[in-house]
Amino acid sequence: MRGITITYRYDGDEAEWQEAVSSFIAAIDNDPAAAGKFTYQVAVADDGISRFHWGRWDSAETLAHVQSQPYFQTFAPKVKAFAGDTLSAVGHDITQKSRGW
Repeated sequence: MRGITITYRYDGDEAEWQEAVSSFIAAIDNDPAAAGKFTYQVAVADDGISRFHWGRWDSAETLAHVQSQPYFQTFAPKVKAFAGDTLSAVGHDITQKSRGW
């Protein structure tokens, strides 16, 4: 399983940020080709500014499918805009995990 960890700082309009994230996650959940194969989780740190996104997918085909969808092509530029020059993204292989993750 592959994954990505995205981190950045954002202190702008919280409602706009929440709407963008919620719409993206709902689109994944409603995409039959992605649901259960591509998962996404987002967190806000206790400081209220640091943001973390974790994506996981089962295959290169699933990732390619998600990246080709309009919902991804809308969301990715928004994350870049929210993050400005604080964006950091690191891909990784998931080697071990607890149940439910």
